[in-house]
Amino acid sequence: MRQNLRVAAYAVCVRDGRLLLARGRDKRGAPEWTLPGGGMEHGEDPHDTVLRELEEETGYRVEVTGLLGVDSVRRRFPRRFGRSVDHHGVRLVYEGRVVGGELRHETNGSTDMAAWHPLGEVPSLARVGLVGVALTLWRERPPAARVALPEE
Repeated sequence: MRQNLRVAAYAVCVRDGRLLLARGRDKRGAPEWTLPGGGMEHGEDPHDTVLRELEEETGYRVEVTGLLGVDSVRRRFPRRFGRSVDHHGVRLVYEGRVVGGELRHETNGSTDMAAWHPLGEVPSLARVGLVGVALTLWRERPPAARVALPEE
């Protein structure tokens, strides 16, 4: 089975009780909200990754104000010809503050829209699991910088 490691950096940006999210598509093509951010390029520092990805997906320039934590997820995905891939995602979650730029949607990228959402409405959105993990890190600031899974 093929193995794939992806390291990515994301930011929790909260302003006036609203969370900045970017909209992508799930495997079936249905829209879902995620944190702005994405995969590191080879040789890129994660701090630089989150700055680059935020500007690409939202139009904003941000200042990283802290590292909230690290999330790790492992999944198997089916591929063509009966093959599958063992995917391991390592996701660094930063806290960010918007310092410039204008809200805009990404074109020709992995997301198609960026928007601010009231924190109270986020649980009802179609969203990826990382959003909940990141909000827990942001609210609770656990000393181990990770969210314990229910079975741990």
